[in-house]
Amino acid sequence: MASIENKINELREKLRKHNHDYYVLDNASISDYEFDVKLKELQELERKHPEYYAANSPTQRVGGEITKNFETIVHDHRMYSLDNSYSKEDLQDWETRIKKLVDGDIQYTCELKYDGASISLTYENGKLIKAVTRGDGFQGDNVTANIKTIKSVPLQLKGDYPNKFDIRGEIVLPFEGFDKMNEERVALGEEPYKNPRNTASGSLKLQDSGEVAKRPLECLLYNLTGNNLGVEFQYNSLDKARSWGFKVPRAAKLVDSIDGVFEFVNYWDVERHNLPFETDGIVVKVNNLHQQEELGYTSKAPRWAMAYKFKAEQVSTKLKSISYQVGRTGAITPVANLEPVELAGTVVKRASIHNADQIEKFDIRIDDYVFVEKGGEIIPKIIAVDFSRRTGDSGSTKYIEHCPECHTELIRKEGDAKHFCPNYNGCNPQIVGRIQHYISRKAMDIDSLGGETVLLLVNEGLINNYSDLYVLTKEQVIPLERMAEKSADNLINGIAQSINIPFERVLYALGIRYVGETVAKKLAKHYKNIDAIINASQEDLVNVDEIGVKIAESVKLFFSEEKNIGIIERLKGFGVQLQVSSEKLERLTSILEGDVIVVSGVFYEVSRNELKKLIEDNGGKVTSSISSKTSYIVAGDKMGPSKKEKAEKLGVLLISESKFLQKIT
Repeated sequence: MASIENKINELREKLRKHNHDYYVLDNASISDYEFDVKLKELQELERKHPEYYAANSPTQRVGGEITKNFETIVHDHRMYSLDNSYSKEDLQDWETRIKKLVDGDIQYTCELKYDGASISLTYENGKLIKAVTRGDGFQGDNVTANIKTIKSVPLQLKGDYPNKFDIRGEIVLPFEGFDKMNEERVALGEEPYKNPRNTASGSLKLQDSGEVAKRPLECLLYNLTGNNLGVEFQYNSLDKARSWGFKVPRAAKLVDSIDGVFEFVNYWDVERHNLPFETDGIVVKVNNLHQQEELGYTSKAPRWAMAYKFKAEQVSTKLKSISYQVGRTGAITPVANLEPVELAGTVVKRASIHNADQIEKFDIRIDDYVFVEKGGEIIPKIIAVDFSRRTGDSGSTKYIEHCPECHTELIRKEGDAKHFCPNYNGCNPQIVGRIQHYISRKAMDIDSLGGETVLLLVNEGLINNYSDLYVLTKEQVIPLERMAEKSADNLINGIAQSINIPFERVLYALGIRYVGETVAKKLAKHYKNIDAIINASQEDLVNVDEIGVKIAESVKLFFSEEKNIGIIERLKGFGVQLQVSSEKLERLTSILEGDVIVVSGVFYEVSRNELKKLIEDNGGKVTSSISSKTSYIVAGDKMGPSKKEKAEKLGVLLISESKFLQKIT
């Protein structure tokens, strides 16, 4: 039997090598026929000897697994978005900002920005164990079965790979494969797919992995994530990833200055049109990973990276009418209804106009021909009017004065760009929008309850605010359109489970204007429970870290509404978490209350992120720049000389990692 096992392992290894040569290196080492013969031989041996089954065998790429519901998985390491820039001046401004925050010379790794579907692959002991979509950055969908069918994704790594790590990249559909798929669809009398990006993204959520296996998808990787990975530079990490078997395009370039970045931009602004797959810009990253750690993250993006977007495609089309949408906060957004036009691979029928000021600035009128582009190549927007085609009898656009839904007179406060409908509790889109926000993934995450179902529940009179969700019964929801018994069970169970969502996310879910995820976390951490926030004065609120007058006014206004207080009391009664959990409270202390602390250097006992969390959990504030207000610096290995010099000049104390840890224990 040992010889059978050896034969199986030998075939697997050969097929892995041939797969890598063909799909990663674009260098076939054997013919397709020879490959198929070896694959069939392996399939037959595995069929006769199931005791030697291996999840990462090359035979598992053929697909066939059916996934009806994609499991939601929390990312071990958050998948951040990137900040965008649209000019070389933007890039220069970014460089100026980061040079204030790190010591020494800065090198940059320039990479192409692939236009596909983001993916995070997790490997343990060299084996692919899961593949998760980006989702909201905090959690995504488990699409492992589908990803395993993509030939350029290694199922088993080679070389000196770490024990466990994530690698991020994009699933793309090359033009050649996309065109071939469309030729086949047209031949069958079916509608062709619109563009490679959307087709690649849609492929990841197909229920039958056998269908995914038929699509010529590729996986292009660009970022290693994890602890103790044995690399210190982004550019070197790309070489490492290649050596382990990943497909990492060789377009990346290491440069020593922002001028080198501009050269890369200029080259690819032209050459991108000759690439075999879609790109929409480049990504510039600080090359030194220690400097990346120093720079850290904003609430949405890494400070050490910047996307440069190539000039967006523009088209001209006719503006047929302007409609007005009401958001959950009552904000009114004018929307242009256009003659359908092809733009960046999709048919565009609507575009944002943002507000009344933009209508006036561009002098936008019905029946005008307007220029439209995709802002960041995602959301279409009007950028100008083609006055050469305007007819003489068109009149200026008069902005509406009453809500298009409830007909309440609109208001516009000084300093606000938008008009608002003040009918908070009687305007249907606001009611529906608030509940849809409450159930959203970043808030209460009731994924069994969709936006359309919320609309049905409101229109049927079953709910009028988000506290009404908790008294819904299965018998009430089953009669709803497209609601089966299983769906009704999932909906009621999902609502019940939402009472376990932590306080800071509940606070965000309430939908208080200007209270996003970051502000909600600040308020929850400072006040610990909802009653303390309700009773706080505006002056108290402004004294909370990063809470300004505008946010404080909005919070006070929200809790001054008797109906909102009534909803909060109901939520308490249903067991929704409106205070920091006792377990979390036990971890919080005020040892560092009032301390402003800078973290700088490389750390060994705990990670930089853990260090920052320890500071915040113990009442301190983490800041990135040294000033006279800095209490002290937790100084690790390789702290920059200019930071040390500045600390000495200002008389700021430096303490070691171990001394800091002793301080809080």
